[in-house]
Amino acid sequence: MRPSHPPRPSHSELGAESPRFPPPAPAAPPLRLLVADDNPVVRAGLTALLSGRPDTTVVAEARDGREAYEAAFRHRPDVILLDVRMPGVDGISALPHLVGLAPVMMLTYSHETETVREALRLGAGGYLVHGEFTTEQLVRAVRDVREGRPHVTPGAARALLEDLRRDAPAHAASQNPLTSADSTPSTLSQLQPSVGQSFRSRFRLSTREAEIMDLIASGMTNQQIAAACFISEKTVKNHINRIFAKLHSTTRSQATAKWLGVA
Repeated sequence: MRPSHPPRPSHSELGAESPRFPPPAPAAPPLRLLVADDNPVVRAGLTALLSGRPDTTVVAEARDGREAYEAAFRHRPDVILLDVRMPGVDGISALPHLVGLAPVMMLTYSHETETVREALRLGAGGYLVHGEFTTEQLVRAVRDVREGRPHVTPGAARALLEDLRRDAPAHAASQNPLTSADSTPSTLSQLQPSVGQSFRSRFRLSTREAEIMDLIASGMTNQQIAAACFISEKTVKNHINRIFAKLHSTTRSQATAKWLGVA
């Protein structure tokens, strides 16, 4: 006779000794977005683009700042995509009210310097100019803005840098006015290292370091500088350490004062 084998235990009989595999993690819910733009073609395009993805969806649209506020209050989106120029209440006017409801990403054709600066000053988490980003870059920027990591496309960043470079010499001159009484050859020779292009060249900053120092002087954080220059925060910190060493400074305010010629 063949030896009989005991029956195999069932899975229920194995109990705790049976192998258990954790269930797959549920997919993250899509980001809920509000699109505010007075152009119906732009609104429809963004809505179709972002709602057709598994990671984003548009929960509301608005034609101006007032509608954007009402929709944001009602739907509580994760991020608001906001145009600048709209009839009625424009984007800049609505911005201070919207940032209390959700992070705001400016998404616009406008890259005038004053507009970019004012939007960031009023709390926009990013500034994207149409034509300067891909769909994937837009989605990544939206996610980053939701997490507090700012995004600025190159056109907006260039506008800020050009503005800072225009303002700095005028600011330095206003702090060191020259009158006819003190404009003697000896006085001018003493002031020469501190005016014009030479007052900055003495710090011997590289082109990239000078750009970053301009952004520091504008009040940007390391995160904002990293986004504007498309580099990591660690790289920004390395640049700042070298800048501080060259400017013989230990704080941002000290470095800014020297860079603007007021220290």
